[in-house]
Amino acid sequence: MRRLLDRSAEQARLIDDLPAAPAGPRAAGMPFAGYPGMPAFTPPPDPKPILELDGEEFEDELDTLTDWVDNVLMDVYGAEVTTAAPWCPQWQEHLDVVAWLHALWMAYQQHKDAEAGPSGMFVWHRDFLTHAMAHVRSPGGPLSACQTDPDRLEHRLLRGPGPSTRSAARDDGAADGTLPQDRPAS
Repeated sequence: MRRLLDRSAEQARLIDDLPAAPAGPRAAGMPFAGYPGMPAFTPPPDPKPILELDGEEFEDELDTLTDWVDNVLMDVYGAEVTTAAPWCPQWQEHLDVVAWLHALWMAYQQHKDAEAGPSGMFVWHRDFLTHAMAHVRSPGGPLSACQTDPDRLEHRLLRGPGPSTRSAARDDGAADGTLPQDRPAS
């Protein structure tokens, strides 16, 4: 019994002599980050939606997205181009399509990662792929004025809605400093 008590006291002294853990939170998956001699953990930058990027950063992201869309998405999930599922070889000019496909691509990257587990890709198919492709390639969707026949290339940007009447009224009033409701009736 005496030896157990001596051993327990020795362990307590060893624990007391250990340096304190560094202050601050540890990064997930990096249990030793922040300890002396270990590299500091730098979290990856938060991904940004592509439409929030500018200039070269936007162009680089669009190039990478294009590679994925051309070599993975449309090769595997593209199916046939028809009036029920239009496509546009110049989809990069349809900013709403770029936004949808970029979001789909970011979700793909997240769900193919090992941390997503064995069902990650199933979740991506069920929750992201089906919905995004149904919207982008719908008969009344953003590509509906483009290619509907693989033998007849077509590209046309649909005109979006204009400003609301309230915005238009404010813009009209901005020229002379008054709003339409403040002007005398004609």
